[in-house]
Amino acid sequence: MIKNYVKIAWRNLIRHKANSIINISGLSVGIGACLLIFVILQFETSYNKFNNNYSNIYHIITEQTQEGNMAYNPGVSVPALEGLRTDYPQITFAGLNSSYGSQITVLGSNGSTDAGDKKFIEPIGVFFMEPQFFDIFTAKWLSGDKKVLSQPNMVVLSKSAADKYFGNWKEAQGKALKMDNSLTLRVAGVIDNIPNNTDIPMNVMISYITWKQGGDLYGYQNNWNTLSSNHQMFALLPKGLSQQTFQKQLDAFTKKNTSEKTRSTRMHLAQPLSELHFDTKVGNTLGDHLTSKATLKTLSFIAVLIILMASINFINLSTAQSVGRSKEVGIRKVLGSTRKQLIGQVVGETTLVVLLSIIIAVAIARIALPYLKNIASVPDDISLFNAGTMAFLAATLIVVILLSGIYPALVISGFKPVLALKNKITAASIGGIPLRRALVIAQFCIAQFLIIGTIVAVRQMNYVNEADLGFNKSAVLIIPGYTDSISLSKMQSFKQQLLQRSDVKSVSFASDAPSSENNWGSNFYFDNSMKDPDFSTFLKYGDADYFKTFGFTFVAGKGYDPSDTVRQVVVNETFIHKLGIKNAANAIGKTLKIGGAKTWSPITGVVKDFKTNSLRDAVKPIVISPRKTFLSQAAVKIETKSLTKTVAAIQKMWENTYPEYAYNGYFLDENIAQFYKQENQLALVYKLFAGIAIFISCLGLYGLVSFMAVQRTKEVGVRKVLGASVFNIVLLFSREFMILITISFVIAIPAAWYMMTGWLQNFAYRIPLTAGVFVLAILGSMVIAWLTVGYKAAKAALVNPIKSLRSE
Repeated sequence: MIKNYVKIAWRNLIRHKANSIINISGLSVGIGACLLIFVILQFETSYNKFNNNYSNIYHIITEQTQEGNMAYNPGVSVPALEGLRTDYPQITFAGLNSSYGSQITVLGSNGSTDAGDKKFIEPIGVFFMEPQFFDIFTAKWLSGDKKVLSQPNMVVLSKSAADKYFGNWKEAQGKALKMDNSLTLRVAGVIDNIPNNTDIPMNVMISYITWKQGGDLYGYQNNWNTLSSNHQMFALLPKGLSQQTFQKQLDAFTKKNTSEKTRSTRMHLAQPLSELHFDTKVGNTLGDHLTSKATLKTLSFIAVLIILMASINFINLSTAQSVGRSKEVGIRKVLGSTRKQLIGQVVGETTLVVLLSIIIAVAIARIALPYLKNIASVPDDISLFNAGTMAFLAATLIVVILLSGIYPALVISGFKPVLALKNKITAASIGGIPLRRALVIAQFCIAQFLIIGTIVAVRQMNYVNEADLGFNKSAVLIIPGYTDSISLSKMQSFKQQLLQRSDVKSVSFASDAPSSENNWGSNFYFDNSMKDPDFSTFLKYGDADYFKTFGFTFVAGKGYDPSDTVRQVVVNETFIHKLGIKNAANAIGKTLKIGGAKTWSPITGVVKDFKTNSLRDAVKPIVISPRKTFLSQAAVKIETKSLTKTVAAIQKMWENTYPEYAYNGYFLDENIAQFYKQENQLALVYKLFAGIAIFISCLGLYGLVSFMAVQRTKEVGVRKVLGASVFNIVLLFSREFMILITISFVIAIPAAWYMMTGWLQNFAYRIPLTAGVFVLAILGSMVIAWLTVGYKAAKAALVNPIKSLRSE
């Protein structure tokens, strides 16, 4: 019986090639796209789960309230670590301090640094770490053990880092490294590589005590008022201690220790490790990215919609084809076939189609896999085949068979033998047209939802990428450097060398660019008053050429004079407005004192507001001042002609001036673009899946027009005999679909508006959601529908009317 079903199913596929190709192609593309989405979701939701204590690990974060505003910081003040350890000895606590962009130099046999040493820039994964960290997190030691991190100037490497530095990790033990040409470290251990799905990518782990002994070298401040996102703490709760109980203990600890020691109201919160990768309100992961749960839900929703669309296509085409199989069904019933057997046959045919579609879908996904990193933050070596994807494909097979096969099977098996043999089965007799109309409406609801999402996402990202930031970001080369005494002594010499080049317009040394991820804040005092204003200011440091290099616009006053220390300052418009000063000129000459500074500094200028972080955030009150010891990067404004040649020359000058450091330059506009990496990826996802939705929708329309063309063959013949033109016939078929698309548009508008309004709320600066977006979506849908329907309708209209009138 089963063999017979398979044989007949195969013959039907071959006999109806056009319908088979449409069914299989629609399902293949849909399932292939969903498989890739599943791979992304599987990777993102697996973060940190490889840790044995996953469910009992908590990240301690800080909630700050100031001026009625609530903010979250992933870090804790240094004294909190020992304080919690003392008050709650039954809980395992571990602290770490991260360093970004550090240079690791492999020292020669004599232990000294020279130009021939191997130098590596580590953007992430360098931590000053306590040995207790390995009581909490899972790691496999290849050599050494956690105890080595209790000693100063010791470093533990991952296997990949040790292979990179020494060629073979087995050669690393006991060798010497130098960090940022400041710390000499001895390799005391090697751990196996941590999986990619981690928020704590451990590559270089230096003993925590080394950071403490280094003082200001890496920002060690042992006081309650200093809070840095670099200094983070984790806790392993013993069995039986719930998160709620632990949170009460944290509340009591915070109240006891910080009520009078900090300038803002603080709370320590227990963030489960399971939330670390998704909590965007806290942000600043130690790894390379965070992923919001809203983004994952959006991807899941899109995958479900695509599968539904592909199944709707199958139903449309299968039921359209079923009218032509009425005689076959009538004969089978006369010869004794039961309804159960007929259902089995149709479901078997559906199974064959879905199996073929899945095989092709896997091939499509395999081809597209290397490009997956363009729409998601996944590693290059991500696997397509694992237990999870196999289960997904099996579930997809069952779901699609049920969605696509049951209704056509019920329709075909329900034919009356007498009507079927007399070829009297019509669309009306099976009630097919109303359902198929509803399915087309559902398809175009989905398609228009994705089209509207695509238009909004693309427009917003275009706005973000082209927005006026308040300064000039183009052709500015940023060269990260260091603030050790040797580097600072070479600063002016390097600057003068650069300025001698005709293709270099300006050079400035600064702590960071105008738009960056820096949120270095401080309290301050204004106009010789020791009353602390009710808001903090954010700090940027730059030399006197900072404003010229980045093209700031002054609304009052001017820049400050060259200086190595804070003697004069420049502020932005938001700063003076928060102080209640409406006229910028009135701020000139007023004095500021930052934090615990001993001297007052006059305001020499007010610059037009510029975007201090990404466009997700509102402009912050900013104070810019000179302070040589904080000027860790060079900003070089260059001519755009012969850009590659100019950058190569600047790199050579850097390497000659700073032979002890590796060159790591990048363009500012490229770095700013990284702020919106996930949003740009989501916009690309919308583009891709809107295209897939349009493709599948067109197949669905083609299926319904095919069904109608078969059912209305005689009607078309009669109309042509009575003088109807081809255009009249095409209009006859198209009019109905325009009505269906309009209905689907009306249904799609509220859902799309709600979804995209929520997404736009992530940006402080965003486009308005105007009627033009929705008009563009429906016009696009109608044009696509006209093209799809027009082809099949014109083909039906061109049939000889004599042939149409003779058809049964």
